[in-house]
Amino acid sequence: MRIRVCLAALSLVGGAGLATLSAPQATAAACSDVELVSARGTFEPGRLGFIVGDPVYSALQKKATGKSLSSYKVNYPADLSPTSAAQGNLDLVNHVRGQAAACPDQKFVLVGYSQGANVVDNSIGISSAGAAVGSPIVATLPAAVEPKVAAVLLFGNPIRAIGKSVTGTYQSRTLDICAKGDPVCESGGGDAGAHLGYRDDADAAATFAAGRL
Repeated sequence: MRIRVCLAALSLVGGAGLATLSAPQATAAACSDVELVSARGTFEPGRLGFIVGDPVYSALQKKATGKSLSSYKVNYPADLSPTSAAQGNLDLVNHVRGQAAACPDQKFVLVGYSQGANVVDNSIGISSAGAAVGSPIVATLPAAVEPKVAAVLLFGNPIRAIGKSVTGTYQSRTLDICAKGDPVCESGGGDAGAHLGYRDDADAAATFAAGRL
């Protein structure tokens, strides 16, 4: 499976020719204090994502002292199809918008790894078009939801390889980690294995998020 993920990371292609997408229906979960919304990487296994989502959630459970924590796995293909990231973008925005309406006091931690970072980028208004497995923005979190997003955690973010980063409203709340040599997020990077090592950053990312809750 690690080989499959690695090969997927190295064979990434930019999104193009997007088809018309219909918004999936979001269902509000119980109102925890904090919801971690995770967009997994291309072909990444695990409940929220074996490499990033699952370990970050476990670490945050330990660090978010006195707060209840729930999670949501962004519903999207996470494959190499040209509309994959766009489908994730739409599902993330639709879910968070519905959840925020149902649970007005809830805070959100957005997590994205590899293609999932493209999903999160798009959702906060930073286009991943032109990046590996990226897409144009099809939906953005509304202004009313923006203050409820406590932290944005990005790992192996493909837009960095094309010279982009998170700027503007969410910049101060964003931790964007790119391992040295990771070819997905570092232009000219040659260490494919670096893209699979972000479990080691889960504790630091959870500390960053917990400090902003």
